[in-house]
Amino acid sequence: MTIPAPFDRWRETVRPEWTDYNAHMNLAYYVLIFDHATDAFYVEVGLGEGYRNRTNCSTFAVESHITYDREVMSGEGVRVETLLLDFDEKRLHYFHRMVHAEKGYLAATTELMAVHVDLATRRVSPMPALVLDHLAAMKAAHAALPRSEQVGRVIGIRRRA
Repeated sequence: MTIPAPFDRWRETVRPEWTDYNAHMNLAYYVLIFDHATDAFYVEVGLGEGYRNRTNCSTFAVESHITYDREVMSGEGVRVETLLLDFDEKRLHYFHRMVHAEKGYLAATTELMAVHVDLATRRVSPMPALVLDHLAAMKAAHAALPRSEQVGRVIGIRRRA
């Protein structure tokens, strides 16, 4: 099996209703596009909607950090690249880069932590071995990729001494 490195399968076009009074895409819709990319990523690793329907388990996001690096306008296309940073039996740590589809510039990033949840108990639970094996293969394929400077950032005002 060939593991995409990075995972680069999500494309979307900015809709006019997603823009705000500044004439660029509103921050809420960056999150929406990243969420759509997460859905595609989850299908790839075996955690998509079909998995949820078969197992009554899913994932819940527990933390995210977004950077807005350059604006995107109505009608413009974007693509999202996903990098699996790490995982363990109950957690996934991944990173999305939103890139302008035609011009190639970095528009935004998000770094996410998610947990695997048994929906019957609403408690965090281990992922099955087949999913963990696929995640291990993806992590190995992504290990050599360069890390974006946005990975691991902390928000705050930097003061000059």
